[in-house]
Amino acid sequence: MMTEKLIYNSFYDRSGVPDLVTGARPTSFYEFWPTWLFYAPMKLYGLGLALRYWGLTLPTITNPLFDKGGFVGESKSQILNQIPDSLSDNVCAHISIQKDTNDQNHIQLVYQRALEEINDKAINFPCVIKPDEGERGMGVQIAYKENDILRYLQEYPSGEKIIVQQMADYPCEAGLFYIRKPNEKKGKIFSLTLKYFPFVVGDGVTTLKDLILKDPRAGKLSHIYLKRHQKNWDMVLPKGKQYRIAFTGSHSRGTIFKNGNPYITKEMEENWDQFCQKIPEFYFGRFDVRFHTMEDLETLHNVKVIEINGASAEATHIWDSHYPILKAYKTLMQQYKYMFEIGAQNRKRGFTPVPFKEVYELIKKNKTLPDIYPHTH
Repeated sequence: MMTEKLIYNSFYDRSGVPDLVTGARPTSFYEFWPTWLFYAPMKLYGLGLALRYWGLTLPTITNPLFDKGGFVGESKSQILNQIPDSLSDNVCAHISIQKDTNDQNHIQLVYQRALEEINDKAINFPCVIKPDEGERGMGVQIAYKENDILRYLQEYPSGEKIIVQQMADYPCEAGLFYIRKPNEKKGKIFSLTLKYFPFVVGDGVTTLKDLILKDPRAGKLSHIYLKRHQKNWDMVLPKGKQYRIAFTGSHSRGTIFKNGNPYITKEMEENWDQFCQKIPEFYFGRFDVRFHTMEDLETLHNVKVIEINGASAEATHIWDSHYPILKAYKTLMQQYKYMFEIGAQNRKRGFTPVPFKEVYELIKKNKTLPDIYPHTH
């Protein structure tokens, strides 16, 4: 029996971007290494930079007005709120709500307040609901109706904040990484990642579970997809029917990332530089954006910012299955060097990094979040 999850299909369309998926290698050999293994060399490199610039927590002031520079434990809503009203047309409307306890009266009060704020911001259903603090797409769900928000509140840990955000139903998504040193007049697009939401296609016979297992890429990541779609395992899709198996634009949640750097144009760089320079004290970070066509991404027409990742951002084009591992490490080293250079410059300008003890406690907390947040759609 079909379920409401098939609403995903209406958002799948890659006609607005180059087809970099057809015929591509399903995965690279390092793409899904354990994080501790892949990032081990980068931790050593980062420590070297901390010694060189004499500041282990300099990344917390790469963007001085962002919560902790966007480095760790940052509030997504606080960062989104740094975007001035003059740019609001390019940002998905959102609200943030705080759940303090598991008391049902409190939850009902927060729920009613959320509905009022959703109405005030003209946020329509379906919308996105996600943790205010978190990374790699953890805890992201679709709220199809009001009761989905209540259910999410009941499942959500107390003492944490939630974001409800208008769903940008533009068909394409990208990660655009911008960098500008404080002493520079112009910034640049350091990385452009084009994202492709994977789907399986029905044949009128095979179950959804088997379609996933037989897919060249999805089969290798079945631990990601099967749990998410467990209720629909036995569903048989009609022949030719597409079923999207990932919603959130996160690589660790199963979305396909491709290197979009060859499609960066001078006009794109100039327009995004103008956009970014209107955000106070913003120098380093990645925009996750939805858009219609590459031309729109270039001009910022029909573009909606979903999220801004500050110092914790990554040049995600390295997760292209054809990207060489040595080149990936070189890219990350360049990124880390920019991060510490910008932090050092901002320290000279009078900004104070967050103390190491506070950063360390936030890193420890972050490791526990995947276990306490609701599952990701």
